[in-house]
Amino acid sequence: MSYELGKKRVWVAGHRGMVGAALARRLEQENPAEILTVTRQEADLTDQTATRRWLEQARPEAIFVSAAKVGGILANDAYPADFLYQNLMIASNVIHAAFQVGVEKLLFLGSSCIYPKFADQPICEGALLTGALEPTNEWYAIAKIAGVKLCQAYRKQHGADFIAAMPTNLYGPGDNYDLKSSHVIPALIRKAHEARQASTPSMEIWGTGKPRREFLHADDCADALVHLMKTYSGHEHVNVGSGEDIPIKTLAHKIMNVVGYDGELVHDLSKPDGVPRKLMNTEKIRALGWSPSINLETGLEDAFNWYLDHINTVRGGT
Repeated sequence: MSYELGKKRVWVAGHRGMVGAALARRLEQENPAEILTVTRQEADLTDQTATRRWLEQARPEAIFVSAAKVGGILANDAYPADFLYQNLMIASNVIHAAFQVGVEKLLFLGSSCIYPKFADQPICEGALLTGALEPTNEWYAIAKIAGVKLCQAYRKQHGADFIAAMPTNLYGPGDNYDLKSSHVIPALIRKAHEARQASTPSMEIWGTGKPRREFLHADDCADALVHLMKTYSGHEHVNVGSGEDIPIKTLAHKIMNVVGYDGELVHDLSKPDGVPRKLMNTEKIRALGWSPSINLETGLEDAFNWYLDHINTVRGGT
C-alpha cells in the first residue's frame, strides 16, 4: 500500500517534544497542505472533551501521536501515577477522537520499554506481553501498551487505518537535559560538560555500566515514522531502531570524548542498572525499505552541539 502525505493536513501531536519537532522538520519534505500543531494551553490532550473539540475544528487527515509524558528511571519511579494516567488519557482521547472525526490514518508512537524485562534479544514484535515488565518504568510501559492495543482494536472493529511504531532509545536536538528526569545520553552529555567546565577529576554514572542499550537519533526516528505512515498498514506494531547496541560504560566514554573531558569514570552502585540488554529486532522495518543514516558518533556530536547552543535554556529550573 502507499499513503501519500503530500497535500494532506497532518497533525503532529506533541510537536514541542524531541520526536515531534523532528517529525515537523521531516514532514516539510513531503509538501503537506498543512502541518497542524496545538499547545497544551489550546487543547489539553488528557481532557477528552478538549481533544474531541480540537479535532472537530482542525480536521486533520493524518495524525502522528508523539505526545507523551516522558522521563528517565528516576522520574518514572517518583511519579508512577502521573506517567500512567497522563499517557493513558493522551492515547485513549486522541485515538478515539480520531476515529470519531474520520481521520484517514494515524500512527501511535510507543516505546521499547513495552517489552518484557528479560525478552529474548534482539527483541521482535511478537515478544509483547510474553513476560514481566521492567519495574522501574512499568507505569509508562502499560500506558504505551494500551495505546498499541487501542490502534489494533479500532482497526479490528472499525477498519480504521491506525498503526503503531516502537522506537528504541532516542536522543538528539530538543532532548531533555534536566538531570532529575532525563534519559542516559543527555544526562551523560551534561555531566561530562559540567565536569570539564569545573575541571573535576571524575564524573559519575549510575550502576555498573554493563547493561547494553540501543540508540537512535531523533531525525532518523522521524524519517522512519514518515516511511511507515506511507508504506505500512497492518495490525502488528513495528520496531524502529538502529540494530546495534552498546554498553553504557562504552557510551559514557564516547560522550566524554565528544565533550573533550578526560577525567575518571566512577560508578554509583547504589543506583539500578535496569534491563540487562535491550536491542530491537528491526527486520520488519528494513524489509519495508527503511534503514538509519546517522551513526552514533555523528549523532552524539550533533546532540552536544545542540546542547551548547541551548545551554541557558536547558539549564533553566534545574
